[in-house]
Amino acid sequence: MKKTILLLGWLLAACPVAFGQTHYLESLILENQRVTKTGNKVTVSADIRMDGMDLDRQQSVRLVPVIVSADGTQQKELAPILVEGKVRSKVTARKLALGDMTEEEGTLRIRRENGQAQTIEYSTEVPFSRWMVNGRLELRGYVTGCAGCSEGDEILTAGEVLPYREPEFTLATAMQPAEEQVKRRAEDKSARLEYRRDSYAVLPEYRTNRAELDSVQHSLALVKDNPNLTITGIYITGYASPEGSMTYNERLSQRRAQTFADYVRQHNRELKKELWHVAWKGEDWDGFHRQVEQASGWEKRQDVLQILEGCEGSQDDCEKQIRASLSREDYQYLLDELYAPLRRNDYRIEYTVRNFTPEEARQMLETRPDLLSAAEMQRVADGYGHGSENYRKALRTALRTYPDNVVIRHNLALAEVEAENYAEAITLLKDTKDGASLNLLGVAYFKSGNRQQAVQAFGQAVQAGYAQAAGNGEAVKAALELLGE
Repeated sequence: MKKTILLLGWLLAACPVAFGQTHYLESLILENQRVTKTGNKVTVSADIRMDGMDLDRQQSVRLVPVIVSADGTQQKELAPILVEGKVRSKVTARKLALGDMTEEEGTLRIRRENGQAQTIEYSTEVPFSRWMVNGRLELRGYVTGCAGCSEGDEILTAGEVLPYREPEFTLATAMQPAEEQVKRRAEDKSARLEYRRDSYAVLPEYRTNRAELDSVQHSLALVKDNPNLTITGIYITGYASPEGSMTYNERLSQRRAQTFADYVRQHNRELKKELWHVAWKGEDWDGFHRQVEQASGWEKRQDVLQILEGCEGSQDDCEKQIRASLSREDYQYLLDELYAPLRRNDYRIEYTVRNFTPEEARQMLETRPDLLSAAEMQRVADGYGHGSENYRKALRTALRTYPDNVVIRHNLALAEVEAENYAEAITLLKDTKDGASLNLLGVAYFKSGNRQQAVQAFGQAVQAGYAQAAGNGEAVKAALELLGE
């Protein structure tokens, strides 16, 4: 077992007498004194030099070391030492020989030879109790005269016992997120236009097409009309549902993507031709699989999923197999509810965002945080003052916007630890893989009272490459040993 060692600065000659008429204790000098904890045992040892003690021949001094709790409510007397003058020693020896008295178990009896150098090599062991931590050691002296009468008591405070101090942890300070050299953003949307059978013409007034086309135009307008944004590309991809042949659906998805792009481009002529990019994918079988999985109320769901899992080779054959397995009613459900979402044009609007001043960024944080970089958000937070509630509020917004940003998460967790919001910090960091953040997690666990979890987190931080966590882990292990946990 690891030993926790406390070197006590016992220079008793310098300690004042607490009460009583005798002054024997102040003539003692203690050397090589130690209080050690090994497992569940506490050992107190010292060399007690009595060179300066001039003890009356008729008197004895009973020295009792006592461990006292920090609040004074509990104490433990240690093995006593009986120091006797020459005459008193002879009287005691005679009484012991005659059986007129018994010696207290564990007592170390010493005959004082005045004027000579004498050293008592004292060592005793007692069970550890949690209350001893941060306690004090007292040396109590009880002087007895020739008639066995008390002739004075003395108490000296000899120092601390097993002092415990909260570990001083090594922590990474708040960091700065990496700057985005170019802030690139994108809007991903889908347009589900309805077409007449075997047609690819865009008919604005056909069924729900007007609302769908208006939504597309609105999405474009939000980007192109914003002076802070610059469109860098518009990417349109056409898809078809599986009914019919793959060759036919490939051409159909191409033509529908092209006519859709032409229609939107005609209504946004100010956008340069080179910004537009059109592609097509044909039948969307991955999307179909997802649609079937989500159709939890359809009684044929499991049958179709089983066919999909076993489909190999031609997708046309797979589609025919699915169709043949369904009743007319179920196949119509498949066409209307599961295939319909697959007949679509996905479009992606890519753009860049200009950089903002700190004041602009502060306003944008409330309205369009997605247009700010993580570094801009950090500067907004820093402007409120590290550790303030607004600092943490800004970083919470930043983390919602960039949930995978390790630096933002670390900085927010650090602020929560400093605010003693340890549960919040643990929630933020419990799934982290970053070494510095795992180290911070260890601190949060320790501060919240989860010391064993703290040791584990510090160990994980070391494994993740954060070497400074090793010292933190050792400090916690030492604290656990001292506290008996």
